[in-house]
Amino acid sequence: MTLPRLVWPMIIETILFMMLGMVDVLVMSRYDDLAASSVNTANQALSVLTIVFTVISGAGGILITQYLGAGKRQDASRAAAISIALQLTAGIAVSLVLLFFGAPILMFIGARGDVLTFSQQYLSVVGGFMFFQAVLSSMTVIMRSHGNTKLPMLVTVGMNLVNTALDVILVPGLFGFPRMGIYGVAFATVLSRVLGCAVLGIFLFRSIEKPSCFKLLRPFPKKDVAKFFKVGIPSALETFLYNLSQLVITSIVLNCLTEKELIAKTYIQMITIVFYVFSVCIGQASQIIIGHLVGADKTDEAYRQGVRSHKAALLIAISASAIGIILRVPLISIFTSDAQVIGIASVVLIINLLLEFGRTTNLVLIACLRGAGDVFYPTICAIVSNWLISVLGAYLLAVTFGFGIYGMWIALALDECFRGVLMIIRWRSGKWKTKRLTAS
Repeated sequence: MTLPRLVWPMIIETILFMMLGMVDVLVMSRYDDLAASSVNTANQALSVLTIVFTVISGAGGILITQYLGAGKRQDASRAAAISIALQLTAGIAVSLVLLFFGAPILMFIGARGDVLTFSQQYLSVVGGFMFFQAVLSSMTVIMRSHGNTKLPMLVTVGMNLVNTALDVILVPGLFGFPRMGIYGVAFATVLSRVLGCAVLGIFLFRSIEKPSCFKLLRPFPKKDVAKFFKVGIPSALETFLYNLSQLVITSIVLNCLTEKELIAKTYIQMITIVFYVFSVCIGQASQIIIGHLVGADKTDEAYRQGVRSHKAALLIAISASAIGIILRVPLISIFTSDAQVIGIASVVLIINLLLEFGRTTNLVLIACLRGAGDVFYPTICAIVSNWLISVLGAYLLAVTFGFGIYGMWIALALDECFRGVLMIIRWRSGKWKTKRLTAS
């Protein structure tokens, strides 16, 4: 199991999965700029509540890889069954919350007027079916934990083709379909996820696990469920605090940002996804490898893998960001022809180079620490940095000193870099070597 073999399908899959949202925004940008911004606003709300999906599947991935590394195959199957069961339960709960409390959540993050109306329309459809995304996330991580990253990639290719085709047809109302606007984007997203969940489930239970793995849930596996919460709660808190801080920042600066800055922010977030997608995938692949190595008690080899992964991710992310700066005008022009929006976004892309250095370090080394079972340290760092540097800094720079979107981006960059330095110190200290979850 090598990093390149795991990473390249994950890069393609992650880019395509992110493009599910990007295509939605791009199609809506041809329909209405505010509607495009509203899709992004709704996805911010979704990102907070769906953290639990990432946390459960992530905890499952750590346990599965460490059990496999230790040669405990049945325990790995039990962890997979727990992961799917917990995800389905959490998915239903999140769907209900979004159906009944979608509007207050959107208003909390600052959505008003047409943005609120469009966002609520999107959320009423996508939010109600989030349990499909929950199960899909769990099954993807299970397959990756076994070293199979190609099949999830192929499923994501199919999802993107379906989503894009439906977006193009339903939004403007082609081939006799009614002109559905933002509802068309929402239904396209849901239908593509349903299809992806069904296909991936068929292959999972044919090639890796059997439906009989759910029998391992009886008697109730208290110890393994406790391990899920031991890993999941700190990871959930860290991820939740990060996403909540981003929402708070958005709500703080929303009233001081001009409409042009708000639109520029949406398009910049779409573009910068490409800059850090490689770091996301290298981190995820490293977590799998390190989980296997730590499970097999090969901690020195795990340390070297973490260092190699971090260096590779930094090289790729900084290079991609530099290219983005050089091509910033053509890139932004893909989304809009508004000269003022292009000018604002161009400056933010330059500032973003500093942010990517810190973000890349965090994405990779936090994933490595989690793979080793070290989940408390990143959480403590997130509590301090997200709120004292990111939130307070954004308020001071964007609102108090009036730097607007530029001040907000500088605060975000300082937060990422500060936490990145702390993660480097932690990995080099080797304290994570004592955090293995599957020791007998």
